[in-house]
Amino acid sequence: MNTFTSALHQEGPPARVAPSRLGRPLRLLALLLSFTAGLSFRAAALQGNDNCHDPSSIIKDGNKYWVFTTGKDIYAMYSYDLVKWESGPKTVFNGFRPAWIAAKAPSFAGDYWAPECIYRNGKYYLYYSLTNAFGSNTSAIGLATNVTLDPANPNYQWVDQGEVISSNSSSAFNAIDPAIVTDASGGLWMSFGSFFKGIGLIKLDGTTGKRSGTSFTWLAGNVAADGVTRNTSGSEAPYIVRNGSYYYLFLNKGACCNGASSTYYIQVGRATSITGPYLDKNGVDLNRNGGTTLLATKGNYVGPGHVGLFQENGANYLTHHYYDSNLNGRARLSVGNMGWDGAAWPFITRDWLAAGRYTLTNQHSGLRWDAWGCTGAQGQAIAQGTPAALTCQQWNLTPDGNGEYKITSAVGAGLAADVVNNSPANGAKLNLYPYSGIAGQRFKIERTSTGAYVVSSVNGGRVVEVPACSSTAGVQLALYDYLGNSCQQWAVAPATSARPLAAQPALATQFSVYPNPTAHGRFIVALGPELAGSPVSLTLTDAQGRQVYGRTSTGVAALPVEANVPAGWYLLQVSSAQGVYSQKIIVP
Repeated sequence: MNTFTSALHQEGPPARVAPSRLGRPLRLLALLLSFTAGLSFRAAALQGNDNCHDPSSIIKDGNKYWVFTTGKDIYAMYSYDLVKWESGPKTVFNGFRPAWIAAKAPSFAGDYWAPECIYRNGKYYLYYSLTNAFGSNTSAIGLATNVTLDPANPNYQWVDQGEVISSNSSSAFNAIDPAIVTDASGGLWMSFGSFFKGIGLIKLDGTTGKRSGTSFTWLAGNVAADGVTRNTSGSEAPYIVRNGSYYYLFLNKGACCNGASSTYYIQVGRATSITGPYLDKNGVDLNRNGGTTLLATKGNYVGPGHVGLFQENGANYLTHHYYDSNLNGRARLSVGNMGWDGAAWPFITRDWLAAGRYTLTNQHSGLRWDAWGCTGAQGQAIAQGTPAALTCQQWNLTPDGNGEYKITSAVGAGLAADVVNNSPANGAKLNLYPYSGIAGQRFKIERTSTGAYVVSSVNGGRVVEVPACSSTAGVQLALYDYLGNSCQQWAVAPATSARPLAAQPALATQFSVYPNPTAHGRFIVALGPELAGSPVSLTLTDAQGRQVYGRTSTGVAALPVEANVPAGWYLLQVSSAQGVYSQKIIVP
């Protein structure tokens, strides 16, 4: 056993892009990607430094979330909210190399692959893999433990526990890509394996975390009729999830590590026993080239791979890497959503919200997205307004399947949320405009660890916030750099308090108000034909929901109102047998 403490880096290094596991040399493109890791440009992605390859599943320590990735001495990244990620101040090994590695992989260059971290027995178990040379199965999986993941904790010290399993040129498997799972009886297991040797499973000791016994099971790898595992299907990067009465084996096929030319895609099979057989939706064994595809290249998300699952507050945060074709194939972290269909099969999506109509309420002010003026006219500001039963505080969210949304107002002609002049700059304001699909009208919506949502413009990645954290109704929403505060986070809920737009007659045909803005709360309500001949009730409430004026009338086409109220905004409601109609009144 070797004991060591990592030395401090002034800045965390970018994750290294892993070379091809088929033995191709490291491409110049991959080197360029590592140099661009610190660029500030962001588009439709997490905030901060999300440079990442072969991420571990998310692991939590205190108020921080950690992910470990492929890289020199094992790269670490952390987040406080699962949205903004930063490079950790220390790598795991930081120049130290466990002595046992030299005998197992004498040509190992120091780039560890595909780490995985779990917590049990009061400490963290970090599994990592290494190989002698690209394309070689002279490889090994090791284990290091620590009582904390926080480098600032005085007890922070990684302790090397040595080899878990190794392979050599004559082995029938390749000891890389470890993933850990606990079975229904509490037993600990490790799946592992590579592109050209298939996926294996071994039993671990629940206390030491090391291999227990000599059992070995093939889970995926194209077993031919003669029983020989040849793995022409190219399965690797396994990860097992237990849910209900099934175990689900996620794996990758295709080619990784080629930037925007990568062909990685994620498949799944399930079994009633941890040892399999794992079958896809068509009943085909994953050992015989089976596999149901869950996620593949779409848009700028190229070659998704290496899944991990973290569950908290009722949400399934599924991590994987992808190659961003908008950034020359740079490897990045994605934190997506996983669910289960009616037949207990998983689905993976980057969409956190289904298509539908919602309200968006600021976590700081408690005020909602509001088409300010409630007419839905082109150029109308999107501001924060006091929650009320207003259609203009309802928004239709339409996902594209990649976590990006078109957001349209439920009032008027249904114009889209739009960043004025398609600007990516700090302070750029939001208004309504006809949808054309430009980047300034598309928004990424991501879920934080608390269940709030962050809305960012695809054009540059800055997030929608209430400027200056104001609690005043009428403040127009704008873009700003993500700071992780509550002024930039939103509670999103289905809109149920008002009738759908299609069921509510157009406001202009029911009544109109003039002048508006008004003079000291004096204005005329002109009723449409359907309301003029029936009993109606008028109420005026202030921004705090307090009624400041009320009257009733029957058979009158024009109702004068003299409320004599102070400056501010007010909600006028006209109620009749036909329905309840609302309009915002401004008193300058």
